[in-house]
Amino acid sequence: MKPTEKLLQIKHLKQYFNEGKANEVRAVDDVSFDIYKGETLGLVGESGCGKSTTGRTIIRLYDATDGEVLYDGISVHSKKSKKELKDLNRKMQMIFQDPYASLNPRMKVMDIIAEGIDIHGLAKNDKERKKRVYDLLETVGLNKEHANRYPHEFSGGQRQRIGIARALAVEPEFIIADEPISALDVSIQAQVVNLLKELQEEKGLTYLFIAHDLSMVKYISDRIGVMYFGKLVELAPAEDLYTHAMHPYTQSLLSAIPFPDPNYERTRVRKIYDPKVHNYQPDEEVKMHEVRPNHFVYCSEKELEALKAEHL
Repeated sequence: MKPTEKLLQIKHLKQYFNEGKANEVRAVDDVSFDIYKGETLGLVGESGCGKSTTGRTIIRLYDATDGEVLYDGISVHSKKSKKELKDLNRKMQMIFQDPYASLNPRMKVMDIIAEGIDIHGLAKNDKERKKRVYDLLETVGLNKEHANRYPHEFSGGQRQRIGIARALAVEPEFIIADEPISALDVSIQAQVVNLLKELQEEKGLTYLFIAHDLSMVKYISDRIGVMYFGKLVELAPAEDLYTHAMHPYTQSLLSAIPFPDPNYERTRVRKIYDPKVHNYQPDEEVKMHEVRPNHFVYCSEKELEALKAEHL
């Protein structure tokens, strides 16, 4: 699959907290990338790198400090009427990291999933509302009997399936999956990821898949972006990133992936990333450069020449 139609354009996005103060945090610092219709873009990095903040800013859970997010050519962060916001919210949905905290414990599953259906008026009557919820439960691998239960009666994997059903209820085009498997047992993670892949094929969904598990991200993603301290440092097709990682931070992340082979693990060499290797001068321009076709790296002109000599 080679998607060519841009669904989202993120341009010079910035999300600063306590802006202008001594404790200012630049969670997302001048990040730009596109997401194409029907693809999965994986976004990885260590905890605190800004990947979840990027997702939340894109979907407007946070107002952007600066920059632009275009969804199908429409600015997400510009001033909008209630109807425009409602339409946009229907097209873009989010699956949250914590399946325990993201579901209201006082609501039955029926009402949790139907909340979006009610807000957007997608069911003509109660009978149709119930049928939609039952169908959604079946779609995510649960059954209609689960509709009358409360969240505490389910396992973590089942709760995440309910969260996925809730996101699907309004028939979105784009879903941000914010570390949707990090709180789940390893045995359940693959089931949830496979479900997301199946739903994408059936419904033509587009995903931004945020995670810190590079192995799982490679499995589900068409392209992968790597973040470090609020910056996007590398962006490439999934396979190319794994075989030709160029930024030292990406190389460090890949070197930390365990492999189920004791002999390999005894000899595995970890690469420790030292940001001091990039001793940029104050007047030196550092930005994303295309080193190989569709493979972008955050570097200076001098580093660009060295990377091209090594990887082309």
